[in-house]
Amino acid sequence: MSIRPVIGVVGLGTMGLGIAQVFAQAGFPVIGTDAHAPARGSARTRLTESLQSRVTAGKLAKDDRDATLSRLTIAQDLAALAPAQLIIEAIVEQLDAKRALFADLEAIVAPDAILATNTSSLPIHAVARGLTRPDRLLALHFFNPPQAMKLVELAPHATTDAEAIAQAKAWTEATGKTVILCPDRPGFIVNRCARPYYGEALALLTEGRSATDIDAAMTAAGYRLGPFALIDLIGADINLAATEGMCAAMANHPRYHPFDGLKAQVASGNLGRKTGHGFTFPAPSASPPPDAKAIALRIEATLINEAHFLLAEGGATSDGIDTAMRLGLNFPRGPFEALALHGKPAILAELARLRVVAPEVLKPRYDPAPLLEAS
Repeated sequence: MSIRPVIGVVGLGTMGLGIAQVFAQAGFPVIGTDAHAPARGSARTRLTESLQSRVTAGKLAKDDRDATLSRLTIAQDLAALAPAQLIIEAIVEQLDAKRALFADLEAIVAPDAILATNTSSLPIHAVARGLTRPDRLLALHFFNPPQAMKLVELAPHATTDAEAIAQAKAWTEATGKTVILCPDRPGFIVNRCARPYYGEALALLTEGRSATDIDAAMTAAGYRLGPFALIDLIGADINLAATEGMCAAMANHPRYHPFDGLKAQVASGNLGRKTGHGFTFPAPSASPPPDAKAIALRIEATLINEAHFLLAEGGATSDGIDTAMRLGLNFPRGPFEALALHGKPAILAELARLRVVAPEVLKPRYDPAPLLEAS
């Protein structure tokens, strides 16, 4: 094995410690720290427990567990990160906090060190603003839990150095992850392109269809979880916050409309698995309705349309978008693969039909992406 660079991780909550585990298991020396003393104090115990569960399940050898633990150093402060060549932060999702952290790190690490944010919601160019070396900053967005999820979204901003992008990609791929380059746009790829999966299901719910019918239609179409089961897994409150954040970031366009059905679910306190009751949880799965194929076509048409809007903005490829959606959400196919399955005429016809029957305020939701019409 070639010599691995030192990886720094700031923030040792569930996400940060998971990222540290990913790199340490792949042979990288990792230095982790957290401003919160209890998080530092419990980090090694939590990692030991995580690894031991894999040993008990027969998925990890004891020697590999011990080697992984030996590669992790828990530091008391940022100064110990001086040798790190890639530092990933997984702290609170607040722009000012991230800017302040990276400004502090710039004074500690080597000039060619790469600084990475694990943000899923903040603009990367905004995080980089004010730094002495903004060209060394990018996003490495791991999915939760990092140990299990294969996908990492790599989002540079307009002036990120090409060498930094290539190096961060190579080191992250060396952990076994699939790294997809994506634009510095709200939601990157997965959180952006997933919005229609939930949104169009909620539009159907508003029209009187049941959550169980909608979910059954999508599982019949090959999706591991229907949109409401996925909301129940994530948490309706988390889904609503992501939807409202995306809507605000995209000038309140109707494609990101937060439907009242989701707001009402959050207000009810039935947030999904974490509260014991959600849209469909804990009810058993249902048989697909007679019009299951029509429901799946409608939802996939909006997924396809959103993907074409994103593709036209630059910074992503159709293959990259498909791969990200399959790995990030366990979808059976990405939106461009779904387009090949249905054919462009069927998708454009479905969008046109939906626009005709939609309430006036939602009609722009179904305007076809120019790239879809032209492709």
